[in-house]
Amino acid sequence: MIRLDGVTKQYPDGTVAVDDLSLTAPDRAITVLVGPSGCGKTTTLRMINRMIEPTAGSVTIDGQDVLAMDAAQLRRGIGYVIQHGGLFPHHTVERNVAAVPLLLGTAKKTAISRARELLELVGLDPALGRRYPSQLSGGQQQRVGVARALAADPPVMLMDEPFSAVDPVVREQLQDEFLRLQGELGKTIVMVTHDIDEAIKLGDHVAVLRVGGRIAQLARPHELLAHPADGFVADFLGRDRGYRALGFERASIPLHDEPTVALGSGVGDAAARAGNDGWVLVIDDRRRPQGWARPADLGDGVVDKTSLALGGTLARVDGPLRAALDAALSSPSRRGVVVDGDGALAGTCRATEVLSVIEAQERPHDPGGATP
Repeated sequence: MIRLDGVTKQYPDGTVAVDDLSLTAPDRAITVLVGPSGCGKTTTLRMINRMIEPTAGSVTIDGQDVLAMDAAQLRRGIGYVIQHGGLFPHHTVERNVAAVPLLLGTAKKTAISRARELLELVGLDPALGRRYPSQLSGGQQQRVGVARALAADPPVMLMDEPFSAVDPVVREQLQDEFLRLQGELGKTIVMVTHDIDEAIKLGDHVAVLRVGGRIAQLARPHELLAHPADGFVADFLGRDRGYRALGFERASIPLHDEPTVALGSGVGDAAARAGNDGWVLVIDDRRRPQGWARPADLGDGVVDKTSLALGGTLARVDGPLRAALDAALSSPSRRGVVVDGDGALAGTCRATEVLSVIEAQERPHDPGGATP
């Protein structure tokens, strides 16, 4: 557990970056610091591993005051991930990952072998370990940065805008991979981001900071969205917070049997199975949805992947209402595709029916009387 009690950082010119900040980052959970530029997020993170010394207050990790510890030893026991990976350009990828274990005295052969295992764990081909960072894409470099932070198996990880330097598609993939890793490893993580959507997706707890380094609200993501503490938090969350809150609500929705055709079927067979709107759902031999086809636009031949409309997202039967609504709204047929845990078709849903379920849900109650 990481605990900050009354932590303040004031610079010699009088600037206060962090002001009397107190918070607890629980064990085996992700605590995200989010807020506008200049609110002290990165300063707070760096005071945990003493890259910046606090002016007042205390920082403890599992009850130990970090100021009483040797700074170098402290940092070797904390994984640290920054933007762009922060890799050593003159070392190979596997040597970058092995850096901390080698500093701690691990035999080179053992450290390199572990580095290759970690590259695979973060979704990279171990063969990339012999390349240099400049030979990797931005997303690959970020994965290497995460692998390096995990190399000494630290119980604590600090992450400063770790996914901000890559494009949105890669960023989402990295976020999903990160959540998978956390599910397996259960680290105590403090993360900084300026992106509220990323904070809500990744955080078990989210601390919204004001400019000047004060906490405006610390809460679980669904509580933050449902009950922002004041106007500043509500404005920072954005006007679509009600829609995003559906990502934490689950309920049974009506599913309909959907006529399908197999990938590779003839266009005539697809036309016979199409609905009144002209769309038919295409599945593979394991009943996994591949996309929608409009037989009238295909001419002769067979239904193949090049002829499919792939605009619709997929929702899971046990997933949040937001995913079901998005699946319906993004589908070219306006019928949302819902799959089971194996990715096989379970049925389709309609936006109007999902909205009816949402309307029937009990409104969230705020016992503290926070601003709605």
